[in-house]
Amino acid sequence: MSEAKLAPAGSGGARATGVLQAIARMSSTRTNYWVGHATDFLVSFALLGASFWLDHSRPLLSALVFLLGLFIFSFIEYAFHRWLFHGALRLFERGHTVHHEQPLGYDSLPFFFPPAVVVLLAAVLTLALPAATALLLSGAIALGYALYGFSHLVIHRRGRFNHPLARKWAAVHHVHHHHPDKNYGVTSPLWDFLLGTWYVSKSKVR
Repeated sequence: MSEAKLAPAGSGGARATGVLQAIARMSSTRTNYWVGHATDFLVSFALLGASFWLDHSRPLLSALVFLLGLFIFSFIEYAFHRWLFHGALRLFERGHTVHHEQPLGYDSLPFFFPPAVVVLLAAVLTLALPAATALLLSGAIALGYALYGFSHLVIHRRGRFNHPLARKWAAVHHVHHHHPDKNYGVTSPLWDFLLGTWYVSKSKVR
């Protein structure tokens, strides 16, 4: 007997389950995939623009905060990919396994989820930082996420790159699909180098 039959008609539990199932179905659609990419960039630009509008009198400090945000995201990218997407939590691992099995699929987070998290982060940061700085830092983190998503898209859907550096960059992530415990960084190999998960071809080991 299914859970739907066990739950009373019109119950809150049944409605919640129905909503979650609908969100799960939407998350695997092409529309959600492309709208999500567009929304990620729009939110990052909105936060960065709002920060500039509030205070653009200290360009050097702003540049440092912006770079700090990208640096912070590079670790977030690595940490989530390694310890959540390839970790023990089935909720995260299951969805990422689908990506490894079908790299050209459209499974992704609901388009509204990353922007909601970023806006919440910006609100929390304003409690400890000047508003312009908080918006700039969260905007840079959001831009890092948007670039990560776009990079992932390009690597899997572009095919073979013409430029040698671009081919090498894409190859790093393709290696990860063959060696899931290596090369967790998509936009940057920094944390793979620092934390010992960089893939080294046996042919190059002396």
